[in-house]
Amino acid sequence: MRFLALKISVGIILVFWLVMLVKPELLAPAPPSSESGEALIGGSFTLTDHQGKPFTEAKLKGHYSLIYFGFTHCPDICPTTLLVIKNALDNMGKDADIVQPILISLDPERDTPESMAQYVSNFHPRLVGLTGTPEQIKRVADAYKVYYSRVEQPESAMGYLVDHSGFVFLMGKNGEYITHFPHTVAEQTLADTLRRTINR
Repeated sequence: MRFLALKISVGIILVFWLVMLVKPELLAPAPPSSESGEALIGGSFTLTDHQGKPFTEAKLKGHYSLIYFGFTHCPDICPTTLLVIKNALDNMGKDADIVQPILISLDPERDTPESMAQYVSNFHPRLVGLTGTPEQIKRVADAYKVYYSRVEQPESAMGYLVDHSGFVFLMGKNGEYITHFPHTVAEQTLADTLRRTINR
């Protein structure tokens, strides 16, 4: 019996190490979540919209929202992602009326309400551009777990760029996190996911 117990113990240890080598993520801790089981992404914020008016998360209640963090001097990823959002919403027809697209600036130094107004006019007609003080932007970026960092470009006329994560967040009608998409998401994939979410 003692020998059998020893064999079982050795077997358990071997299985443990095999799992660690082949699938270590199975033993990794789960991502942070609230007691209700909802991901800790999103929350309250106070910013300024591209018309110079105060804008809080309360204005999104009753709508699904697509929230993207970027900046108006972004050379490629931001405008490409915003075009994907525009085209996906256009493809949805009337179903898109309940989806509010949002751009939150990560470059409050340059992204004034006036510059945001000019920039968002290039994309979906209902796209709302939000900016604020550096402190306000940091708070909302932290709430959505968004990384961003100023990168000096002394040889460029722009002076600097903003390196940042490129996720598009889908939030529910009560401000709850539903899912997120990479900036490489296809228009059809985005539109199909939105339709399923709205109609479920």
